[in-house]
Amino acid sequence: MSLLVGVDTGRRSSAALALAAQLANSLDTDLIVAAVIASAWPPMRGNVEHEWRVHNRDAADVVLEHAATVLGDQVQARYVVHESASSRRGLLELAESEQPAVLVLGSAATGQHGRIALGAVSEALLRACPVPIAIAPVGYRGRVASHITRLTAAYGGSEAAEELVLGAAPIAARAGGTLRLASFAVRPDAEFGILARIGARSEDPVLREWAARIRAHASEILDEVEDLAARPELEDVAIGIGESWAEAIEDIGWRDGDLLMIGSSGVNPLAWVFVGSHGMKIVRNAPVPVIVVPRSVSWA
Repeated sequence: MSLLVGVDTGRRSSAALALAAQLANSLDTDLIVAAVIASAWPPMRGNVEHEWRVHNRDAADVVLEHAATVLGDQVQARYVVHESASSRRGLLELAESEQPAVLVLGSAATGQHGRIALGAVSEALLRACPVPIAIAPVGYRGRVASHITRLTAAYGGSEAAEELVLGAAPIAARAGGTLRLASFAVRPDAEFGILARIGARSEDPVLREWAARIRAHASEILDEVEDLAARPELEDVAIGIGESWAEAIEDIGWRDGDLLMIGSSGVNPLAWVFVGSHGMKIVRNAPVPVIVVPRSVSWA
């Protein structure tokens, strides 16, 4: 089992490398560090095409040398230059040929510090990749030699969410970390403008009932986790409520070494990473690295 991390030939990918190293340490596996360079299209005249290819290859070599410096001897890694029509297609080709347990990406450079920012490539991959995708927030600076110490599984009460939790438990155990189930809710008036300015207290009974149901369902799943051969230490179920998705997610508290796992949309009939509207909001507002897992896929 290996992890595949894509590095950008236009800039350093320290955040993605840090997350990839943490995951590799936690799962006791190695890395494939890949730089995707564009193939010549349309065909160019001989000398021009040769110079263009040399330039692209040199840029790839630079970022791979930087990656080797960042990772040092903390993680066993293989460095690959892959030529393809686009970064998206190249990473999909590598995911198909290398069969990694996880594809690790960084955020778009223009995003808010400490949050996940999806660029054109990462957003497209979330809708097309057959393997789980882990994304590091902007400016993420996890230590290369560190581990994931807590895995938080986003739980919404569905059958797919139950599968996610049962798949997450052995991973948390393997990493030597704890497992936490978490659900998030945005107050209806805050998100949709309903009952605006009437006040949060008007819907508190609804939210309390929702939270009680989530805790009851989650408790049943945690009982199943207790019966697993490889089971981690379990934390209390966390319920995050806020006036926005960012506030709801922050409400449960986070610490260094955290990883948030969410499942793909249950309505997608294909075994791809496809994130529904709520899942995408969680991804964009998460203050920690996120891994998105296709339904019915075991990622490690």
